[in-house]
Amino acid sequence: MKKALKYILPVGLGLALLNWVFKDIDLLVTLQSFKDANYVLVLFAAILALLAHISRAARWNIMLEPMGYKPSLKNTSIAVLIGYLTNLVFPRAGELARSASLQKSENVPFDKSFGAVIAERIIDVLILGVLVLINLLLEFGRIQSLFVDLFGNQNPIKLLTIAGGLILFGVLGLITFQKNKEKFLKIVLIKKIFDFTEGLRSGLLSVLKIEKSTQFFLHTIFIWAMYYASTYLLCKAVSLGDSLSFLAVLTILVMGSIGMAVPTIGGIGSYHLLVGKIVALYGLSNQDGISLATFLHTMTGILFILVFGLIAFIMSFLSTKKANVS
Repeated sequence: MKKALKYILPVGLGLALLNWVFKDIDLLVTLQSFKDANYVLVLFAAILALLAHISRAARWNIMLEPMGYKPSLKNTSIAVLIGYLTNLVFPRAGELARSASLQKSENVPFDKSFGAVIAERIIDVLILGVLVLINLLLEFGRIQSLFVDLFGNQNPIKLLTIAGGLILFGVLGLITFQKNKEKFLKIVLIKKIFDFTEGLRSGLLSVLKIEKSTQFFLHTIFIWAMYYASTYLLCKAVSLGDSLSFLAVLTILVMGSIGMAVPTIGGIGSYHLLVGKIVALYGLSNQDGISLATFLHTMTGILFILVFGLIAFIMSFLSTKKANVS
């Protein structure tokens, strides 16, 4: 029952958001934007997105090196793409599939590679946080309008109080565990969890032991630059995005990234809501805003991932089959 709820809730949330977003939208007009799109620009956007994924795989390799593992770029790229494909079906399971794939192809321990993935995600969250701050400084009025439109005039102090309470609860739990560590570790289940988290910790700390720090930094910048460039090309691939400035595309990238982080299937619903609402604040109608958001999400959040992910899955299957024959 719990496993069923784990997947039913994201689907339900996504469908509820889609119903809210599309309730006053003419789907025929939205489909027309797909027909009129410049698919040469879409192809270039896909190539840039693929380069970002390969760069992410190379960055992952850099994080694994301090732990003594040097998997091939091909296998880490396949693992990254399989992870994205998995997220389309099972929200937040992509990171697990990614590490499982690398363990199968390169025999890298799951807990260590997964710890490196978590560290990588933390870094990406920090980068996104910086982009959010830049976006707020440059577009505070529009971001504020979006927040009020979605949540009304809610007092942010309440949200901060709840977040602070959760953090305090976690800290107190950690202190209690440290004081009674030996007693807790006598419990088999807790011992297994502790051993697994030690592997995660090793992966997380790998970011502090990186020898190729310059390459790591450049890959991080390159990944987000490709995300931006790909988004920009997709916006320009449809007439709806002709009027959008470089700054507007940055806002779309930021809001889209937040939308994809919401626990729905592949960001469905949450991406459409945030991007559709924010582009409407740049002069587009609600119809055009949702149509543009739908086009962007279909390309980056579904089509690109399906194509790249399925190719990666086939390559992984063929490699495994070849190894078994040998």
